[in-house]
Amino acid sequence: MHGNRSKKPAKTLDKSVSDTIILLYRNKYQGFNFNHFYDYLLEEENINVSYTFVYTTLMKNGIRSPKARKATKRRLAKEKLQKEKKLKNKTEEEIEIIVNHEVALEDSHPRGEKPKYFGEVTEMDGSSHLWFGDVKSCLHLATDKATNHIVGAYFDWQETLNGYYHVFYQILVNYGIPSLFKTDNRTVFNYNRLTEDKRTSDKDVLTQFGYACKQLGVDIDTTSVSQAKGLVERDNGTFQDRLINELRLNNITTIEGANEYLINVFVPKFNAKFALDYKRFESVYETSPTSEKINYTLAVLSPRKIDNGNSIKFKNEYYQPYENNQLKCFKPKTECLVIKAFNGELLVTIDEKVYELRKLQSHKKYSEEFDAIPEPKKEKKKYIPPMTHPWKLASFKKQSSRE
Repeated sequence: MHGNRSKKPAKTLDKSVSDTIILLYRNKYQGFNFNHFYDYLLEEENINVSYTFVYTTLMKNGIRSPKARKATKRRLAKEKLQKEKKLKNKTEEEIEIIVNHEVALEDSHPRGEKPKYFGEVTEMDGSSHLWFGDVKSCLHLATDKATNHIVGAYFDWQETLNGYYHVFYQILVNYGIPSLFKTDNRTVFNYNRLTEDKRTSDKDVLTQFGYACKQLGVDIDTTSVSQAKGLVERDNGTFQDRLINELRLNNITTIEGANEYLINVFVPKFNAKFALDYKRFESVYETSPTSEKINYTLAVLSPRKIDNGNSIKFKNEYYQPYENNQLKCFKPKTECLVIKAFNGELLVTIDEKVYELRKLQSHKKYSEEFDAIPEPKKEKKKYIPPMTHPWKLASFKKQSSRE
């Protein structure tokens, strides 16, 4: 019998390290996949051990990663079946047929080649989940297919035009104008047109992301097959696996805090770890538009009519058109187009001319009879885009009729 039998090797770690790792995972990092947990052991807990040690320690204690691979699941399923003695009289070939489920070629989705250029194909998708707090929200995500670089991300309460506009804004400001968006068949991107008498302003809003893309020269390719945009679907899974745990770990429960952490902390960290360096790729992004053009291109347009009080009702508030600080009056039932710019500014086009919209207060701010008249403030002159801008009423209706 060898003299070292039953003795621990000199390089064996103390058992307290294993116990600490198990306690940390069960009490603090429950739900983290093993790789994510290993990162936090190094960064936050100052426990410098190998990934193999972490993996072996957790597996030996009956803890399986929530992101275990198919091979691991098959092996564990095989071991479970053998332990239950359900495969007592089965051959190895029969066991493999039971554990491994072969898929027909027509039902599979083989991997394809990635694009050559950065910005050539950008996949976009929304993922509704309990990201933070007790209410579901939607993560709008955009991934460059060539590099797996996250180019835009934004939280909204639902999958909306506003969420995708914020993602588009990040892309335009940080990178430029992309070549193509690959999306699903959401009504934000594509919908079956209704007849003219059944259309409403709310339905019109759903086509405007595509309309903004056309003004900037960006193509949209929609598909009903999720595997056709598998990269962003996989990124959504990674975000659900990592981001939820990090938001919980940092006690973030508001959408404002979640967006701040997402954009400033998580996305840069994700790109550094999982994405290729996009600077090594040749880019096909076109030069970013000016801030004014971005602001008025990512706009929401809604048809309205002037009422008997020379007002326009928009989102349960009344507004009146002004030009050079002078109220402009129009006949009742005059058709107009309300434009809500990306920064929230409201304008209106009437008879091929653009006017500023001012909110009509339900009560005066001060009384001429009882209050001192305040000194008038010098209002900064607002930029009014020329009528050559794409969202002129006639050109917008003409464009809508083509879709």
